[in-house]
Amino acid sequence: MLKYVVNRLLSLIPVILVTSFLIYWAMSLTEGDPAMMIAGDGASKEMIDQIRHDLGLDQPFLLQYFNYMRGMLVGDMGKSYVTNKDVFHTFFQYLPNTLYLGGAAVIIATLVSIPLGIYTAIHQNTWKDTAGMIFALFGTSMPNFWLGLMLIIIFALHLRLFPTGGNFGWKSLVLPAVTVGFGLAALITRITRSSMLDVMRQDYMTTARAKGCSEHRVIYKHGLKNALIPIITAIGLQMSLVITGSVLAETVFSWPGIGRLVYESITRRDIPMVTGSIILCSILMCLINLVVDLVYAFFDPRIKAQYSKKG
Repeated sequence: MLKYVVNRLLSLIPVILVTSFLIYWAMSLTEGDPAMMIAGDGASKEMIDQIRHDLGLDQPFLLQYFNYMRGMLVGDMGKSYVTNKDVFHTFFQYLPNTLYLGGAAVIIATLVSIPLGIYTAIHQNTWKDTAGMIFALFGTSMPNFWLGLMLIIIFALHLRLFPTGGNFGWKSLVLPAVTVGFGLAALITRITRSSMLDVMRQDYMTTARAKGCSEHRVIYKHGLKNALIPIITAIGLQMSLVITGSVLAETVFSWPGIGRLVYESITRRDIPMVTGSIILCSILMCLINLVVDLVYAFFDPRIKAQYSKKG
């Protein structure tokens, strides 16, 4: 198992390097001269050239990228053109709010979807199964921003149960978490149902029933344990997408997270903040996927057996 962990850690290095290079290269192609943006209108050519030199923009591209990655290792990813704040530290100031939102959304989705997926699998081809699948179809097809606006109108403006936006405690977290978690719950419901149906057809389930095990024990001890592998994978992969893809929800609810930070930086043409945030988000996704793989290996005895034999 230790060998598996080491191999997965080593495999992250080229992925992070290639991803960061492509992001840095793409951002370097954006229109406009950063030095002119900083200097402002009416600046002399000498001043613009000096700013360009101070930023290292007069160096070859590969040298710029190397210096950028070297600075990132010590927490130096430049400063925002708009606020003049450090990019690295600004990102990690906003990150906890995104983690709170993503974590709450995943918890809500998991608490709803796994029981619902099991329930629909047990009652396959009945009206209960049909109702569950209608919910799943509705959840996967509904745009997040529309759901968020509806929740604001109903629960914030009319019922006044929750604030319309911002971060003012746990009540501010409920509506954006439900908005993000609704589609995720629908997806996990379908995966749970499919996985449970596949497991329930296996011979060991029939054997467990023949031995006199109760249906509850058969479903939850023998069935769910083996059905969890694809479910955990889906939750983990969606967790990374929730954290890095919650731009719409954070914008609609004015939630001070990474998604809103990136959106506002794009509208302000704040290239260092956009570049740094996207690169750090990609690294965060790689780390989350690593954790998912490790959890997957823990639950899947085939992977543990494979590396035990090699060890």
